[in-house]
Amino acid sequence: MGGVWASCQEELLSDCVVSPHVFAHMIDRLCDFVVPYQHCLATEADTHNVHRYLAGLLSHLDRKNAEEIAALVDVERLVMQQFIGTAPWDHRPLIKVLVGEVIDRLGEPDGVIAFDPSSFPKRGTHSVGVKRQWCSHRGKVDNCQVGVYMGYVSRRDHAVLDFRLSLPQDWARDHQRRQACHVPEDVQYRTRHAQCLEMLDMWGEQVPHGWVVGDDELGRHTQFRQQLRARGERYVLGVPCTTTMRDLDAPWPPYQGRGRRPKPPWQSVTAWRTALHPDGWTRLTVRDGEKGPVEIEMITRRVQTRLERKRTGPEEWLVVTRRPLSDENGWEAQASRDATDQDTRYRYHYYLTPTQAPEAELEEPSLAELARVIKAETCIEASFKRGKSEAGMDAYQVRTWEGWHHHMALSLIAVWFLIGETHRGQQLTPALTLPQVRYGLSVLLLEVFCTLTVASICRHVHRQLVRNELARFYHYRTRNCIPSRKLRRDIQ
Repeated sequence: MGGVWASCQEELLSDCVVSPHVFAHMIDRLCDFVVPYQHCLATEADTHNVHRYLAGLLSHLDRKNAEEIAALVDVERLVMQQFIGTAPWDHRPLIKVLVGEVIDRLGEPDGVIAFDPSSFPKRGTHSVGVKRQWCSHRGKVDNCQVGVYMGYVSRRDHAVLDFRLSLPQDWARDHQRRQACHVPEDVQYRTRHAQCLEMLDMWGEQVPHGWVVGDDELGRHTQFRQQLRARGERYVLGVPCTTTMRDLDAPWPPYQGRGRRPKPPWQSVTAWRTALHPDGWTRLTVRDGEKGPVEIEMITRRVQTRLERKRTGPEEWLVVTRRPLSDENGWEAQASRDATDQDTRYRYHYYLTPTQAPEAELEEPSLAELARVIKAETCIEASFKRGKSEAGMDAYQVRTWEGWHHHMALSLIAVWFLIGETHRGQQLTPALTLPQVRYGLSVLLLEVFCTLTVASICRHVHRQLVRNELARFYHYRTRNCIPSRKLRRDIQ
């Protein structure tokens, strides 16, 4: 048996040998990659700046905002800040190019469209759309901005395609704040469910898919599920543990011969789950994790749920998954307060999927298919992690409507370049991961932009000093005081 383990270890380690061809000419490939996106911009300055900004997002910088990127690529800070924060270029043509490239490489007929909000904690109150609301990043109500994202998941990989900034109602009604953050006049308050449907209507025909998934924030709203059914979409949407349902497969109470025939009682999914027989669960392996196979247990049942005003809803399949509390493999996405429940051994998640399409009854999906689709919901969370840890998706320092959308579009494009390079590199080094690709690229970019000479050091220090002195000047001016000049010290 020892020989088998030794042989297996040797095979795994052989997959780690890094070929020089993985990183050779990567800078040239980045230049070629940017060209279709540059063609979407009107001015020559913007075409140069989009390449510079993408290089900054893919670099070694800890804080990937406009100021730090400008210092890295050796341009004036205000030039880069204006390009991201206030320049009038439209990000949507870039997203159209991105969607086309993703579908060409990852598209599958039974692919999964995943919708998920993501939050960005903020300290101040002046950034567009910021308010105290549920912050999934911190698992509590906090001051943050929230974006609604549409991702695509196939067996090949996953990527974020499009996004919307969730503009709260109080922001939509506040003309002064809208004007300060350059919110367009035609932008009004829209629920996150409406934003998801807008993206689905925009890209649904172009993006091949068989399923739509989302967390309990989307699934708890019966109107959203109804709108998906009306569009002929098959969905697997999370629902809270407080959802009221009726088990249609349970034995009906005996008829007493008078009045209406009794039906199975209404009860919460938690109460229904606690009454299940322990042998009713089926175990499936979802994928190979870093610490071993990731397994879940599942059970399905045909149910009815209640609509608003306690009206009876259509038939749906209820899907319940559970995993041991001791399982440390990070598989589930961070949930809202009532999205899950638990007992002494397991944590439980609840989902609904339709039994009927507008013109036909749907066949019950297999547990393996449901597990694949449910896993897609966690893939969109993995996409957020990629964007935030490798491409500065949450590192922006902009307050305007344009700035948020510009930065978000370019960060998604940067992640897509890393995905493509990872796929290419895995043909030579199978164990290669996206963070290692970004590390190698960041070192190559250092050679391009950080040619350290006395002149370049002086330019960098000069920019920092100008920024410091301007900040001091404005602080003094707000107090109606004249700032004193710094004294020149004589050389001893």
